[in-house]
Amino acid sequence: MELETTRLRLDTLQSADAPALFRYRSDPDVSRYQGWRPEALGDADRFIGKQSARPVRGVWFQRAIRLQGGELIGDLGFCLSVDGQAEFGISVAPSQQGKGFAREALHALLGELFGRMDVHRAHASVDPRNTASMALMRSLGLRQEAHFRESLRFRGEWVDDVVFAMLAREWREIAAKNAVTPASR
Repeated sequence: MELETTRLRLDTLQSADAPALFRYRSDPDVSRYQGWRPEALGDADRFIGKQSARPVRGVWFQRAIRLQGGELIGDLGFCLSVDGQAEFGISVAPSQQGKGFAREALHALLGELFGRMDVHRAHASVDPRNTASMALMRSLGLRQEAHFRESLRFRGEWVDDVVFAMLAREWREIAAKNAVTPASR
């Protein structure tokens, strides 16, 4: 799966991406909310080497987020279930945050999931202390479905988990609404 947006390319993580992936994924501000944090450069290289060529149900499928010039600025992943659902997540290098790249990449991913991949429901799990991710989910039109109090034991502490989700029909409604908005003159 390769996708392009105005500013980004979503494609396969390459072995040459390991240093950049390690740099931002091991950054405490990024890894604080991530399930996977590389301890050494070799961890990033092994992570890249384990990626599959195409999505497999029940297995996380990771894609690079690159600027059109090829620079790796983040990664996103999703896991397809057997019942037509997908969980997704995203990481963006701190130097590239606040520029709309995460929104642009996830918009492309949701379009692919609800389009060609025929997913019925997509959802993400967010730590509510990650206010930027909470705002990102809302900006994409996902609704908050649940807030589980201290439901996850994560890196030695009990943390809350907020679930955001969207149905395929909701995505189509948003897409149709955006497509018929007349341009101002």
